[in-house]
Amino acid sequence: MTIADNKVVTLNYTLTDDEGTVIDKSDDGSFQYLHGASNIIPGLENALSGKAEGDELKVTVSPEEGYGERDDARKETVPREMFPADTEIEPGMQFHAEGPQGQMITVTVVEVNDDTVTVDGNHPLAGVQLNFDVQVVGVRDASAEELEHGHVHGPEGHQH
Repeated sequence: MTIADNKVVTLNYTLTDDEGTVIDKSDDGSFQYLHGASNIIPGLENALSGKAEGDELKVTVSPEEGYGERDDARKETVPREMFPADTEIEPGMQFHAEGPQGQMITVTVVEVNDDTVTVDGNHPLAGVQLNFDVQVVGVRDASAEELEHGHVHGPEGHQH
């Protein structure tokens, strides 16, 4: 069976940056996604279309086809009181915030001062070329429930 829309794909992969630093890895056959449902970045999903169980490939994904280019407009300095008073805020911490269109976004703290906190709403991998070493472990038809929900469910069904 080949990878196409509405198929559940199981992968093993190693993700590195251009310096060879491992960013993420899944080598136990536990990573699954629903192809065609925008569950993974477009550059990787496009490269996997038409592949089959047992195929191995190396995929380089540009920022435009990954997490986008960095956008300095997504950095903002906000008052310290916008954060819980009883929490020690440190660079690198991540928080959920409401985006400009009301959507939930994750921001990363980049600087902390007495009265202000600077946060970055860019994805941590924005602007990074991504290098995947991928093995297709399995391909199967998605269940009706998975198609309805737009993502893969485990062997016990959905957990949400």
